[in-house]
Amino acid sequence: MKIGILTGGGDVPGLNPCIKAAVYRAEEAGLEVVGIRRGWAGLLHYDVNSKNGNEEWVTLLNKQNTRTVDRSGGTFLHTSRTNPSKVKAKDVPEFLIDAKNLPKQDDPPLDFTPHVLRVLDQLKIDALLPIGGDDTLSYAVRLHKEGFPVVAVPKTMDNDVFGTDYCIGFSTAVTRSVNFITALRTPAGSHERIAVVELFGRNSGETSLISAYLAGVDRAVISEVPFDPEKLAGLLLEDKKRNPSDYAIMTISEGAQMVGGKIVEYGQADAYGHKKLGGIGALTGEALKQITGSEIIYQQVAYLMRSGEPDALDRMVATSYANLATDLIIKKQYGRLVALKEGKYTHIPIDSIASGLKRVDVDELYDADQYKPKVAHLLNKPMFLY
Repeated sequence: MKIGILTGGGDVPGLNPCIKAAVYRAEEAGLEVVGIRRGWAGLLHYDVNSKNGNEEWVTLLNKQNTRTVDRSGGTFLHTSRTNPSKVKAKDVPEFLIDAKNLPKQDDPPLDFTPHVLRVLDQLKIDALLPIGGDDTLSYAVRLHKEGFPVVAVPKTMDNDVFGTDYCIGFSTAVTRSVNFITALRTPAGSHERIAVVELFGRNSGETSLISAYLAGVDRAVISEVPFDPEKLAGLLLEDKKRNPSDYAIMTISEGAQMVGGKIVEYGQADAYGHKKLGGIGALTGEALKQITGSEIIYQQVAYLMRSGEPDALDRMVATSYANLATDLIIKKQYGRLVALKEGKYTHIPIDSIASGLKRVDVDELYDADQYKPKVAHLLNKPMFLY
């Protein structure tokens, strides 16, 4: 039996330990493992008719060549935001272009799922173990519906894959954020300024909320609740005045928006329909400066949140998810997403990821009037307050 492993979407700490654990468990069970490079792009770009080999896109994995990968962050298999069912004309591999019918720039996206299935057949891969967020795993759902065996692992620093309480990368992202927020108190206090810290979080404000809760910031703006800059400015001025060091600090999700405004995004939409986010913190900082007259420190933590090696919790979850997913494949229990529910490891139907949206429970965890974390009741709440 042969397993294919790939990582897609944004990198997070914990991916390499997850890959290593899956390879070790599979090899112990007598299974062969193939690493697919650059996410779904590896299967899209694999040329079944090539005589020169496709080493750029696939590689055999074993205990020997994965022995040390867990010591670093990111993914040594690399990643991409490729969706083989929605390929733009400019992204079609040359060998897949029909010479009689060249795709044009304004053509609708093309679906190369039949090609992906041919590649999997040629590689003699019996089951796939994709590690990704809801975008990457949405294509895993597509393959599952086509009848191909899939068992998926959720990862995203936003912790927003529906159906699981925890995704690989979240704990490390929060840890990094808290450390940087704490460090920023030095210049904010020294210069008596208002600090605006922008954190990743497209649709879910959980990273902003939990980081603010743990770092004890003055105010937190999240993706789920549009905010009023005038009101926010007034609150921060009060915070600044009350602080003996005469400064205030706030977090803001990159997907946040002002009342009556829009999400700040730029560039071309990717294969999953998303443009790049970033800059709402800068706009908020400028607005606060004009309203308050105070100098502003604006800091995007951005990619630093997902940099470096994973913390102990992400190592634990990544390793456990990998073992659980590999065991499901060994037992031929396909079409599953490994998950954590109420602190316990489990697995659910893979198409559960499309059943809803995972967002901050504003009523329970956020004071929308004061722009602050608010834990109404801690008793019987889960560790991560999801």
